[in-house]
Amino acid sequence: MTTAQTAPPPSMRLRELAFAAACAAALRAATRLGVPDALGDSPMTVEDLAAAVKAEPRPLRRLLRALSCYGVFAEQPDGTFAHTDVSRLLREDDPNSLRAISLWCTEPWTWDAWPKLDEAVRSGRNVVEDLYGKEFFPYLNEDAPESADVFNRAMTTSSVQSARDVAEFLDLSGSSSVADLGGGQGHVVASLLDKYPAMHGALLDLPRVVENAVPRLRPGGDLADRTRIVPGDVRVAVPVKADVYVIKNILEWDDESTARLLRNVREAGGPGTRVVVIENLVDDTPSMRFSTGMDLLLLLNVGGAKHTTESMVGRLTDAGLVIDDIRPVNPYLHAFDCHVPA
Repeated sequence: MTTAQTAPPPSMRLRELAFAAACAAALRAATRLGVPDALGDSPMTVEDLAAAVKAEPRPLRRLLRALSCYGVFAEQPDGTFAHTDVSRLLREDDPNSLRAISLWCTEPWTWDAWPKLDEAVRSGRNVVEDLYGKEFFPYLNEDAPESADVFNRAMTTSSVQSARDVAEFLDLSGSSSVADLGGGQGHVVASLLDKYPAMHGALLDLPRVVENAVPRLRPGGDLADRTRIVPGDVRVAVPVKADVYVIKNILEWDDESTARLLRNVREAGGPGTRVVVIENLVDDTPSMRFSTGMDLLLLLNVGGAKHTTESMVGRLTDAGLVIDDIRPVNPYLHAFDCHVPA
């Protein structure tokens, strides 16, 4: 039976870290094979699992044994394998599923980019343009549509899981309109419209994204008459005026793009407009390993960064916004409540 080891000596810990790609690859392989979905509530033999996912039993056992060392699946004394709290999150039907996010973090382009991290650290630039001859999102949408779909599913998962917390946190009493910039499929704005039945909302994101907005916001949906769906790039223009602008987890690009978006918001809203920026931070979070990993990935793909409280305050004040309050939305997100000065 394979068991997870704890507190290895430094020499072995370093070996484990150097082999960390093996864990990421194993996680991706098990997810793409469909092992988490094939494994039910009761332990299964490797032979039955292999038949269910159309794989060879011997290498599948090796894959599951490796993942069990990290608490992803558990090998039983009789050699069968069972779910753990971690592996259940890879199931498509789990209400808190992280399947899409796990795939996004291990998409093919990441394996091209990670070996060039030293180059990105030396230059401070992304490596994707040198790898593929174009910026990251054009590459994704034009040359890697499968990865683009995984990205959209991952962002949707993240939005669905945080939208309720954001809506519960935000007090928009006295405001008649809200615009969610880079809002994906619109889960946050839908939650806010549910909370405030008299409010009107706008969803702005790239055309390929908003064409898949949640049905409730589109024609025929119960929120359609209070929603405006606007395709476009918020870094180019914000063609919507609202009392409140919500900007969640998109100020992670390069500094120039971030500055352009905030300038566009100021121009669109005008003096007195409320701007709420919601971000994961790398200096006040229980998930430092994940957040700092994503921070490095952002350096590689768009030349961006996750923010510290200090760096986020700097970006916002440099853009001419006045910060009124900084508070946690939940253990993983912080809100910077700002306004456009007169």
